[in-house]
Amino acid sequence: MRTEGTGVQDVNDGKGVLAWFASNHVAANLLMVLIMVAGLLAASRARMEVFPELSLDMVHIVVPYRGASPEDVEEGVCLRVEEAIAAVEGIKRMTSTAAEGSGSTLVEVEEYANVTDVLDDIKAAVDTIITFPQETEKPIISEVTTRHKVITVVIYGDTSERNLRRLAERIRDDLTAVPGISQVTLSGVRPYEISIEVSEESLRRYNLSFDQVSMAVRRSSLDIPAGSVKTRGGEILVRTKGQRYYGPEFENIVVVTRNDGTTVRLRDIAAVRDDFEDVDLAARFDGKPAAQILVSRIGEEDALDIAKAVKNYVAEQRPHMPEGVSLAIWQDDSQILKERMSLLLKNARLGLILVFIALALFLDLRLAFWITLGIPIAFLGTFYIIPHWGVSINMISLFAFIMSLGIVVDDAIVVGENIFAYRQQGMDGRSAAIKGVREMAMPVVLAVLTTQFAFIPLAYTSGIMGKVLRQLPIVVVSVLVVSLVEALLILPAHLSATRLSRKRGLVLLADYVSRFTERKLAVFVNGPFAGFVGKAVKYRYITFSTGLALLIVTIGFIVGGHIKIVFFDSVEADNMVALLTMPLGTPVERTEEVAEQLEAAARQALEEFERSRQGKPPLMKHMATTIGAHPILAQAGPIQVDAGAGAQSHLAEVNVELLGGEQRDVSSVLIKNRWREITGEVPGVSKLIFAAEFLDTGNPVEVELSHQDFDTLLTVSERLKTLLRDYSGVSDIADDFEPGKTELKLSLKDTGRTLGLTLADLATQVRQGFYGDEAQRIQRGRDDIRVMVRYPLDQRKSLADVENMRVRLPDGTQIPFNTVAEVQYGRGYATIKRVDRRRVVSVSADVDENVANAGEINAELWASVLPALRSEFPGLQYRFAGEQRERNESLGSLKMNFAIALLAIFGLLAIQFKSYFQPVIVMSAIPFGIVGATIGHLVMGFNL
Repeated sequence: MRTEGTGVQDVNDGKGVLAWFASNHVAANLLMVLIMVAGLLAASRARMEVFPELSLDMVHIVVPYRGASPEDVEEGVCLRVEEAIAAVEGIKRMTSTAAEGSGSTLVEVEEYANVTDVLDDIKAAVDTIITFPQETEKPIISEVTTRHKVITVVIYGDTSERNLRRLAERIRDDLTAVPGISQVTLSGVRPYEISIEVSEESLRRYNLSFDQVSMAVRRSSLDIPAGSVKTRGGEILVRTKGQRYYGPEFENIVVVTRNDGTTVRLRDIAAVRDDFEDVDLAARFDGKPAAQILVSRIGEEDALDIAKAVKNYVAEQRPHMPEGVSLAIWQDDSQILKERMSLLLKNARLGLILVFIALALFLDLRLAFWITLGIPIAFLGTFYIIPHWGVSINMISLFAFIMSLGIVVDDAIVVGENIFAYRQQGMDGRSAAIKGVREMAMPVVLAVLTTQFAFIPLAYTSGIMGKVLRQLPIVVVSVLVVSLVEALLILPAHLSATRLSRKRGLVLLADYVSRFTERKLAVFVNGPFAGFVGKAVKYRYITFSTGLALLIVTIGFIVGGHIKIVFFDSVEADNMVALLTMPLGTPVERTEEVAEQLEAAARQALEEFERSRQGKPPLMKHMATTIGAHPILAQAGPIQVDAGAGAQSHLAEVNVELLGGEQRDVSSVLIKNRWREITGEVPGVSKLIFAAEFLDTGNPVEVELSHQDFDTLLTVSERLKTLLRDYSGVSDIADDFEPGKTELKLSLKDTGRTLGLTLADLATQVRQGFYGDEAQRIQRGRDDIRVMVRYPLDQRKSLADVENMRVRLPDGTQIPFNTVAEVQYGRGYATIKRVDRRRVVSVSADVDENVANAGEINAELWASVLPALRSEFPGLQYRFAGEQRERNESLGSLKMNFAIALLAIFGLLAIQFKSYFQPVIVMSAIPFGIVGATIGHLVMGFNL
């Protein structure tokens, strides 16, 4: 065997995978190229998204019950659904919400259960319900999945609502036709509706009822297949074609045919309006009427490709918009992904350079090069692996890549330095590579396994956050696996072929630098450091006591609140939003007045910060205001709905898009806080929440209260809100109970019963007149349009209109409403929330982590405040919700998983050391990592 230098040493045993790869440069290079090519191909085809698409293990049940009050929905829908599905196996938690016009139940599924099986069982159980009120629609049951909005297009300008909607529909259809885009929806626009408005005078004049008018519409507006006729020339289909699709087409429908042959048509007795549903919903963008087109990513679609295609489309269409109408890009979430990818590439480049420089300072330049090359190899190999585990390129996985930069080269350094040491002793390249890699193979494998075991518990964390965190260990473990393969199979072959005898130019200079730093390091190690370690060993009891005391002080420092611990630290966003809730039933005009105050306060806050930014780009890019809904809530969370669904006059949202974080020199949180200060207390507002955070894991403080007596429950919630106001740093204190609209409760007089009228007849006729009778539902293009028969708007705007209506008796006689019915005034609920078949009220609050700590506040609530309330109000039940509930669930499983991981690490070390005691000594250093982490976070000003 060929040798180098004077130190001749032979390696007789060249068998095994490690020796074969160390001896076969071609095989090692082919493996490296294979990993890099596979990684590049996988990366080019990888799905890119802002957040990972998750299975949330939830099932959503919705039962529309139009026109019904929350109490009616609770009794007629929610209670029946809860009773039907209570016996379904695998249900973890049920949350029902009874609102005006619909009831919904959100079912959380146990982790051990299969969501599809639970979904099928729930569908079967709900199908058995035969006691739903007649006016309810078919239940909608589906699994909850995350649908990620990528980008929003806003069309705005001084034009009519109908023109805006038509233009928005055209844009929606155009974008849907673009390759790679399939999910495009309209938001903030009112649905179409055909309203047939019949006055009370017309009904009396022609002796008609709403039932007769609706029946005439149903009988005259329809298409019916009538079979076929077989002729000698072939088969001919026969069909009756009379379906109406537009308002004017309905006007010719015959309602009454007299004995003399004359007819009364719909236009003679009613006004037919082909317009929008009568809901309070309006949107403004930069002060002008607007409509939004939301583009989302589904399946394997790429967020960056979608955003690019949409931006190109908007740029092409802007010049072709009608005069006074403009297009704008709004809430481009793909920009967040671009920023994270840019950060990854920046950190990767910086990491490569720093690692290379650090290695070159102490090792040979060629060794530093080959070790550094392991970073891109490990990352590219990981790009190939992670799609097979369902991991895409998203914010979480990119963060995992960034985090793994610091640990990816550890194994290569150990193996490479050992091989190079043998080379410098005179051993030939092949022998040094085989001997060096064999000596370090087992320690390196164990080191990698212990690191992997430390991350693996995150993959089995419970809760929604556990599903998000699952991405971290998959990426880190994959990086370490590929890095290990590179260090054991590829790196030795490269080092065995490296010639040490040739040192020219840069290599010679680097060798001089490395020898210089090595000498200086040796002086430090053999001098002060060795002396310090010697004394530490000599006075080991003092050393141990000092270390233990430092650990205790650090823990006390944390427990004492000098450094905050947060479950998920808030990340400021590039927008800030104000969510306004007025008392239910507030006129839309009053809601709009308060929204305008919020707009003015936002502009004032921005102007104050602009004074110190002369010559810089404006902080505000756009401002979007929605009256009648909270779009940011409708499009977030597990249940994503159209912002206009269930629009209500007491809601409003003001959303301000700010300059991007890289260009903005002012924190969005600071601007938001100033916005809140300028707004101050607004009279008559039920709830006003300001937010400027990107990652929302729920309210930092949220407690669910339950009691059999609802009045007592409301009293407790008010008491808890008062107690929370005593904590500094706590803001936006609110509960989710809202008094409902004023209600007219109808009852039947004895006179009505004597005349053969039933309460059901009375309720139906009042509902037909004021809410409307759905005569038909037609499909016009993409739109599902209801045809409603009702009173004109000016005859259903006051209480007197109810008392002035006529009631039809079974024999067709019309009599005044007051003759057969009486009215009582009352007030119900806006919504009724139920958790696990009990009514609950949730009290929530936000916490400024710079002033207070949510964990400490929750701990005090649980330890003293809530038990005191239960003592005062027997029967009270409570539990945490929001961020604290998610935290308790996730940390509970994480603690158990980490305990198992520590046992696994102990086992690996015990096998390697062949001792039970030595692993304990090694692992005793783990708690002292808290000291360094705490000092680092404290110096950097970060929360733990």
